[in-house]
Amino acid sequence: MTLSGVVFHWRENPESCLKDDHGDVTLTLASGEQLVVDAVLAAAGRSGNTKTLRLEAAGIAVGAHGTIEVDEHFQTSVPHIFAAGDVVGPPALASTSMRQARIAIARAFDVTDRTTAGRQLPYGVYTIPEIGTIGETESALVKREAAYVVGRARYEGNVRGRIIGDAAGFLKLLFDRNDGRLLGAHVIGEHATELVHVGMMAMLAGATADVIAEACFNTPTLGELYASAAFDAIGSLRTN
Repeated sequence: MTLSGVVFHWRENPESCLKDDHGDVTLTLASGEQLVVDAVLAAAGRSGNTKTLRLEAAGIAVGAHGTIEVDEHFQTSVPHIFAAGDVVGPPALASTSMRQARIAIARAFDVTDRTTAGRQLPYGVYTIPEIGTIGETESALVKREAAYVVGRARYEGNVRGRIIGDAAGFLKLLFDRNDGRLLGAHVIGEHATELVHVGMMAMLAGATADVIAEACFNTPTLGELYASAAFDAIGSLRTN
């Protein structure tokens, strides 16, 4: 992101937003810092489109953002009413909505179904560059003082990455330091939202760094990044 000219101001809140006669916008942050910009985008998040449903008449409580509270079977506080998809809140992904609905239907009609909402849910951000992420983050592991090791691989060191001209992309894998299991996979770069699924399948299978390193990926593909990152992690495990 730095190479793209993006500057992040972390842990800041806007105090005021003023536009002058020349069209410039001055954004004053809580820290006192002022940013002069061309435009400001306020992203307030999503709200459930439930205002016209009169859910209160059915006895269903609605959250602050129009979301409906459900249990693990997507059953509301009214036993015969179920809800699924964005309206129940995070993760609010198109990829999870159908699975949630299947769970709700199975419960409603008392059908035996082993489908769950998903032990591991991949996230995709369809920006330039793309972002794909699943599982644990390094900050979460540090916060709970978990033992882990990081494996990294850059697109510029990958043949396919060089072919497509992405020198800034990278893959970051997080492994359990004790047993080597893959805990998280994070990708920024071309096709990141596709590439993250390799990490998802590895995590669902309980694969370790050794298993990923032993896998034979076609050349030239971005999939090879997984083997490179796994070898990087194995090197750290053996030297520490």
